[in-house]
Amino acid sequence: MTQGNMAGDVGGLASAITRQLDGGKLRKPAPVDCWEPDFCGDIDMEIKADGTWFYQGSPIGRAAMAQLFSTVLRKDEDGETYLVTPVEKLRIRVEDAPFIAVGMDIERNGDSRTLVIRTNMGDVVEAGPDHPLRFAVDDDDDGMRPYVLVRGRLEALFSRALTYDLMALGEEIDIDGRAMFAIRSGGMAFPVMEMAAMEKRL
Repeated sequence: MTQGNMAGDVGGLASAITRQLDGGKLRKPAPVDCWEPDFCGDIDMEIKADGTWFYQGSPIGRAAMAQLFSTVLRKDEDGETYLVTPVEKLRIRVEDAPFIAVGMDIERNGDSRTLVIRTNMGDVVEAGPDHPLRFAVDDDDDGMRPYVLVRGRLEALFSRALTYDLMALGEEIDIDGRAMFAIRSGGMAFPVMEMAAMEKRL
């Protein structure tokens, strides 16, 4: 299934992957961290910043097909993202994060809360020690990009609408002697930025 001999359409690629994943029975994330196949080269596939998947320059219109590909994604220590099966490893391009966080529920237990986050590929994770939040702040245009770790090194970027919902949960928390604007979830406080910097943005 290398770039030179794979089927020229996305359906052919999906079928090739399906044949390697228990005849298509697997629809949850595959155990890609346990597989160490040979690197087979680059494939003309890209995940755009808005979560749209492209193959050979055209968007993948079928959500189920993109979801299939998402089950075999892995980001390695080299910072590159790959489609990984038991026998092949193909590098793809990712413009920002491979997933988009599109939904969020709040589970409360007494005074504590846990943010339950859903991605565009159907993953559901609880923000906390195993799935930390991360915030990228763009000083040039006051942009704010929150991420949550989904699995391995793969993250989900919060949609713009969900970012507003997340920021509405922020509060001032003292972290290591500094007043920080932070988000609490799963027994942890995830710092966004110093309160002084946050106040300048308001």
